[in-house]
Amino acid sequence: MTDLAFEVLDVRPQHAAAAHLLFRLRVTETTGAVVHAVALRAQLRIEPQRRPYDAAEQDGLVDLFGGSERYGSTLKPFLWTHATAMVQGFKGSREFDLPVACTYDFEVSATKYLHALRGGDVPLVLLFSGTVFTRGATGFSAEQLSWSLEARCRLPVATWRTLMDLYYPGSGWVRLDRDTIAALARYRAAHGLTSWEQTLAALLPTEVPAP
Repeated sequence: MTDLAFEVLDVRPQHAAAAHLLFRLRVTETTGAVVHAVALRAQLRIEPQRRPYDAAEQDGLVDLFGGSERYGSTLKPFLWTHATAMVQGFKGSREFDLPVACTYDFEVSATKYLHALRGGDVPLVLLFSGTVFTRGATGFSAEQLSWSLEARCRLPVATWRTLMDLYYPGSGWVRLDRDTIAALARYRAAHGLTSWEQTLAALLPTEVPAP
């Protein structure tokens, strides 16, 4: 049986066709076995109870957690996303990249949470599963990773914002149902508005308090 441990070394934006963060990980095998490959799955969870929030951040988190007086019962770990990687063979330890797709969709709880943060770090825990391939006495063997394997890290909010600025510069997006889109389109046409920003601005109150 192999014995693996994982450690997050770094997180950085990935310059690719879609928005991804690259998590640089190190995997270590402690029994001396030669690992031929690891088909790795990772579940990334945000642990909001592991950091403080200022007044502006608390206002932005009301939709997720309610008022700060409720944080004792509402600040619970929640799923951000899933990711996969194929780790090449090694003996001892190996570093590799885990690409994690990111979105600015405000229907996603993690996006609402990340958008509300003004600075500091995002506490994360990565939970690992998958299959380890090794050479056994009669050929290759496969074993499942232990469900207890995990690694914690802190993602700088600035890193996430840099990624969003790279792929969604000065903008974001919200998902609307088709009837709402059709109604907005009729309003835009009826009032001779030239953009969706103008349309929404016309429908908003004159004074919208800043967060």
